[in-house]
Amino acid sequence: MEWKIRGTPGRAAFERAEESLEELAELAVSAGAEVVDRVLQSRAVPEAATLIGQGKVQEIAAAVRSGSVGTVVFDHDLTPTQQRNLEKAIGSKVIDRTQLILDIFASRARTREGRLQVELAQLNYLLPRLTGRGVELSRLGGGIGTRGPGETQLETDRRRIARRIKKIEEDLESVRAGRALHRRRRSSVPLATLALTGYTNAGKSTLFNRLTRAGVLADARMFATLDPTVRPLILPSRRRVLVSDTVGFIRNLPTTLVKAFRATLEEVKEAALILHVVDVSSPAAAEHARHVSQVLAEIGAAEISQLVVLNKIDRLSGESGHLDSLRGRLLANARPGTHAVAVSGLTGAGMDCLLAAIDDVLPSDPLITTTLRVPAADGATLALLHEFGRVMETRYDEDWCEVKAEIPQSLARRLQSRG
Repeated sequence: MEWKIRGTPGRAAFERAEESLEELAELAVSAGAEVVDRVLQSRAVPEAATLIGQGKVQEIAAAVRSGSVGTVVFDHDLTPTQQRNLEKAIGSKVIDRTQLILDIFASRARTREGRLQVELAQLNYLLPRLTGRGVELSRLGGGIGTRGPGETQLETDRRRIARRIKKIEEDLESVRAGRALHRRRRSSVPLATLALTGYTNAGKSTLFNRLTRAGVLADARMFATLDPTVRPLILPSRRRVLVSDTVGFIRNLPTTLVKAFRATLEEVKEAALILHVVDVSSPAAAEHARHVSQVLAEIGAAEISQLVVLNKIDRLSGESGHLDSLRGRLLANARPGTHAVAVSGLTGAGMDCLLAAIDDVLPSDPLITTTLRVPAADGATLALLHEFGRVMETRYDEDWCEVKAEIPQSLARRLQSRG
């Protein structure tokens, strides 16, 4: 069961509230719940104690008692006090949108980094919600010398959680350091990184698999994949680049999650090009694109060049007017010079145009034919030539190796500068 509260809306605000509530239902299903009812309530001012009025609280309590409802989900952040008051009055578990998203993330994270990031977000969410529970556990009255065992347990829990948060933050700092090291190593060769971003369920993983044949899980559920994956891609110009599939964004993405996934989102900040994937079959495609742009701005990636990828054109049934209109709205709000390409990650339609557009947008790094003389024992340089170029001829002369190869110009400059 979901309940939503918003201030008294106009027509546009009401439609946005309906879309958000529908999204909440999708989140609940993704978490494994069955949605039995939903209600949209308009209030001029939220109730401080319960968010909603007493009459509505009683209505919800009656609905919970009459049906098999185990959890009530609010599409609105609840304060710890509101959550406790609502649970008491309704007689059922009460959670908010943030808690639901955290639950989904906890079930989907697979790598150690992903699990650490989710746990950090959960602990930061839980810490302020411990307040007041000591009073419930205490058997003694207030006053000096009368603090009960419950309050002592509360302080113990707080300290334990604070210690765990500190330990996770230290572990994630080492993850950030490791990622920075990998990025520096990647930057030592001409290997640009493309970051796939977009609203959750926009088809990023399907498109990623189509581009790189990576075999990443592609699921219709929201937040089906959390852990970033990086794979190589050969462009039509025969340049080699890396493609990174990142976590999907969503409206009202909890701040705790943005902070916790900082290490992952830094991959987006360091990208040479962002592929902003938009589900053109969604009625709220433009709104979703706006939310993604907001998150990109929050993490400091707003100035990176973007290529808008209009995905899922296979679902449009030849509605070119809708596609052209959406393309115009998206590009009107984008940086000057931004282009849009229509594709279907599922069928492969438009992929040649997408690859050509990536080639055009990325800084030019032409292939040249050159001959290099390197020490025969310099296995690292020889490996670079084979990995990022096409070795045409190899000759050995005592301790030296002469290699004729077709390689990117930037790599040739870098190798020649070594002497």
